[in-house]
Amino acid sequence: MLWLLRKSDRQVSALCGDLSLNFMELIQHQKGFKVSRKLSVSATISLSLLTATAAVANEITITSWGGTYQDGQRVTYFEPFTAKTGTKVVEETYSGELAKIKAQVDSGDVTWDVVDVDSNMIATGCDEGLFETLDYSRILDRSKFIDGAATDCAVGTIVVTTVTAYDKTVFAEGPKTVNDFFDLQKFPGKRGLWKRPYVNLEWALIADGVAIGDVYKQLSTPEGVDRAFAKLDTIKDQLVWWEAGAQPAQLLADKEVAITSAWSGRIQTAISKENKPFAVVWDAQALDFNFWAIPRGAKKLDDSYAFIAFASDASVMSKQSLVSAYGPTNKDALALIAPDVVETLPTAESHMTNPLVYDAKFWGQNGEELTKRFNNWLAK
Repeated sequence: MLWLLRKSDRQVSALCGDLSLNFMELIQHQKGFKVSRKLSVSATISLSLLTATAAVANEITITSWGGTYQDGQRVTYFEPFTAKTGTKVVEETYSGELAKIKAQVDSGDVTWDVVDVDSNMIATGCDEGLFETLDYSRILDRSKFIDGAATDCAVGTIVVTTVTAYDKTVFAEGPKTVNDFFDLQKFPGKRGLWKRPYVNLEWALIADGVAIGDVYKQLSTPEGVDRAFAKLDTIKDQLVWWEAGAQPAQLLADKEVAITSAWSGRIQTAISKENKPFAVVWDAQALDFNFWAIPRGAKKLDDSYAFIAFASDASVMSKQSLVSAYGPTNKDALALIAPDVVETLPTAESHMTNPLVYDAKFWGQNGEELTKRFNNWLAK
């Protein structure tokens, strides 16, 4: 049996099939070899179970955020990985609930092998020991990733950004700044915002006159927090809340909002793939990363590393920017992307005039308190 375990999953599966056949032939045909029917059935069942175990081992469960984003991951990563390795990818979706990962880890019943997580989840989950500490010798040299993309327990898959987006058919001349998002007189209509405090509080301070470089200093003080919520109060009765990444584009398409915050890649996909009349406002875009992480105690550790290594390859990663307008984290991938595509990415030079660099460490330290206040503010 130990010898069998040294074989690859595919080899074991094939081997078990051969053993089952040959052993039954021996039982049925070998002269002078008397075996009870009970032993024959038992041997067949045991070998069948071994084959089934090998088949189950040859798959991996990857959880991501759904919508067009996960559609892009499917054609860029999941299907090519299966084609190359023979390992089937079983997909699941969620909305970034760290509690779901924690429940699996705490119970010891980890069913997700690789999870696409945001930086908030990493800031908290790494400290709580919810993710495996990564061995980069099994992935890619850390120096190949842009700054901030290779952490101890997660490796960046995309440069993601939160932007303002609007429907060009609604405004003859659209908004140009975050300040315009809060200007209901010049740009009337409902606003869409993520139903979490992240970026909302930062943008509120910027719209209230705080310099981008001072946002987190201000947000670290009670006065700054009060100031942010006071600014949000000015548009509260015009807000429509979204909770999943696919919703902002749909809210715009359905004319439920005139302007919305959104993840840039979702809006760009709607523009380029669905011919939606949307436009992106890059002012004060909130730059961030999404990461691949392995929940601590994941049962398919080797397959998890194999997938992350595959997805981190420059030639593979560069293809995601063709289907989802997010920047790659592997520095070598940038040279493989056509210039016209680069212009749709958050990292294009023309879009980087005044970005807000999202501070996951700040939110890791203050997120629980600010989220509680945000939820209380919502309920009023």
